[in-house]
Amino acid sequence: MKVTVTVTLKNGVLDPQGRAIESALKGLGFDGVGEVRAGKIIELELADGTSRETVEAMARQLLANTVIENFRIEMP
Repeated sequence: MKVTVTVTLKNGVLDPQGRAIESALKGLGFDGVGEVRAGKIIELELADGTSRETVEAMARQLLANTVIENFRIEMP
């Protein structure tokens, strides 16, 4: 089964990559661009029946730095 883990920075954590994207978009003439926050999407192909608890453990232990990042899991 395919599982998607979306990792984003917590509110209040500085996001230099988001700032660079924001600046570049404005520099290219895209008006109306507000704050930009960057994150990552991780797609996992796992054995059928893998529990949500197992995926959460993977996210907490390796995929996300839970001190500064949040994660969201999408699974069937």
